[in-house]
Amino acid sequence: MLSRVVQLLTLVVCLPLAGSACVSSAGTAYTPPPPVQHDSTLGQGDVFKVTVYGQKDLSGEYRVSADGTIDFPLVGPIAVLGKDQSQVAGAIKNALQQGEFLKNPHVSVLVTEMESKRVTVVGSVDAPGSFNVTQGMTVVQVISLAGGFTQLANRNGTIVTRRVKGKVQRFKVPVERITEGRTDDVEVQAGDTIYVPERLF
Repeated sequence: MLSRVVQLLTLVVCLPLAGSACVSSAGTAYTPPPPVQHDSTLGQGDVFKVTVYGQKDLSGEYRVSADGTIDFPLVGPIAVLGKDQSQVAGAIKNALQQGEFLKNPHVSVLVTEMESKRVTVVGSVDAPGSFNVTQGMTVVQVISLAGGFTQLANRNGTIVTRRVKGKVQRFKVPVERITEGRTDDVEVQAGDTIYVPERLF
């Protein structure tokens, strides 16, 4: 009977708590972080391509300056900070029309580099640092960009710090279980900090 009880206690039981939460034999539950909030607005250092159809001299790549503007031909500075692609295209179109340079320009904008959207990795990884975030990027992928774990890393102790609805929250991410295919990977959000602690001996 005692051996049977021990066997039951050592099992990891997955329960339908908060989606795919799992409860271990130690009674600790893993609940994935909430879905990421994708921010497609432009920030300082971001690069985007502008196409003004039929106007080759007005088309090209632009980088958002420190004051949140771009210097556009003919019209001068245009504020783009905090705007998304369609809003930037509209701002350029309006500037060209108001300056009476073009009557009805057709403008498209495509973001090519999001320097302002970054995630930071610290702790027991080979190359801690800050990395650009692309849509769909996960915790495991970012740790790989940081050179992977050191030999002393506590992989299942990995913590993601994220701002959720204005509040900073911390979530433990069991990376070892993710790489073994037992738990889904976690998508990162711009502004996240991933901390990998060392193992305790």
